[in-house]
Amino acid sequence: MMVVPLGLCWICAVIFSPLDGRRPRIGWIAVAILTIATALSGWLTWDVIQNGSRTMVAGDWPAGIGIVLRYDPLGGLFATLSLGVLAATLVYEVLGGVRSQSFPALVLFLAAGLSGIFLTADIFNFYVFFEISMIAAYVLVGYGEDRRQFRSAAIFALVNLLGSVFYLIGVAGVYSITGRLDMDGVAQLLQEAGEAPVLITAALFFIAFSIKLGLFPFHFWLVSVYTGTRPAVAAMLSGALANIGSYGLIRFGGGILPRELAYAEPALIVLGALSIVYGGLQAVSRRDIPQVLAYSSIGQVGYIMVALALGPKVGFSAVILFSVVNALNKTTLFLGEQLRGKLAGGILFIGGLSVAGIPPVAGFFGKASLIRAALADDRPWLVGLIVLGGALSLLYMIQPFIRIFWADPEHESEHPSPIDRRVFVFGLAVLLVVIGIWPQPLLSLSDHAAAVLLEVTP
Repeated sequence: MMVVPLGLCWICAVIFSPLDGRRPRIGWIAVAILTIATALSGWLTWDVIQNGSRTMVAGDWPAGIGIVLRYDPLGGLFATLSLGVLAATLVYEVLGGVRSQSFPALVLFLAAGLSGIFLTADIFNFYVFFEISMIAAYVLVGYGEDRRQFRSAAIFALVNLLGSVFYLIGVAGVYSITGRLDMDGVAQLLQEAGEAPVLITAALFFIAFSIKLGLFPFHFWLVSVYTGTRPAVAAMLSGALANIGSYGLIRFGGGILPRELAYAEPALIVLGALSIVYGGLQAVSRRDIPQVLAYSSIGQVGYIMVALALGPKVGFSAVILFSVVNALNKTTLFLGEQLRGKLAGGILFIGGLSVAGIPPVAGFFGKASLIRAALADDRPWLVGLIVLGGALSLLYMIQPFIRIFWADPEHESEHPSPIDRRVFVFGLAVLLVVIGIWPQPLLSLSDHAAAVLLEVTP
């Protein structure tokens, strides 16, 4: 059962490749497949929480030689989140009419690649699934097939090729030090190796994942790509594909390179603070909603870095919780960026409150978990940074709401969006409120996922 979500998405992607995805029936079948894969992934996550993590070696090869597959609460949470985001974005696009016959198949290929990343316990196999995801995402960024989308696709391909190179060099460094590629064996041997070569390898992995996340100063590609592609694709990039960076930093930093993560604490806090301030100030100065959301993404990544820096001391639950909430926020907001009407105003308002961390929306618990982590580590100045970032977030999210949905209601009512899309995305916004009112399941999931890292951290 461990490989069923991955295998289902992969097989169906191959089957759907020659079919015309512009036909509504094909699109809705793809939605059903992704929904089933999400449900199976959620069930598997619940099972490993109740009964412990599952590990297998493909082809019954000896451990250390064959490809190791593992399903644990951390990978299961990110797999379920990413598959759910892809299912939601595909529903959004099918409701408005798919414009490319390959779109549903590409989304399924992306789902298979992401599922493999969160399932594998082998650092080279991680790279293989990373590339599958990147290839599918590259084609998706060009979805729409006009000059702006093609330019964004070219930028995305070049930048992520750079990230892949850094990661692959890191894999070569790990193998030269340990002679192994399975994560458990690598983690044990790296702690026994000299600090200098391992630090260099850790820096390579950090750069690769930071490029994927769009962390300052590796953000140079993000705004052009996020604003140059269609809303559904931007939601996939920010809500699903960016999870590669979040998960990679958490898994590699907390599970494979905990010593190096502790050494990097000052640098992570500095880069996180710079991202929060830079992204917030840039977003405040923008008037276009896609640009506001793109720069907001840079700022929100900063919180992930700060939480990751505090993780070895106070636990990794805060970084996991914030990563999940941030993915949900960005999915909702990017899907709603071009919608107009009263429901669209509600989407932007609720999403803005969540990004700023205002109760009773899900984002409040993301920010609250960071504040608790900062106080537990006796760093009250970090609380000030989080509050400052929240204030900037509230300012840059409320500005477009006032300008578009409040100050000029006649203009927005003249160009209403399809009601089915507005209702669907408003339902996602309501989900943020539901999580904010009843956060216990997500808090529990984050704690169980963090426990996986605490088990392997010396």
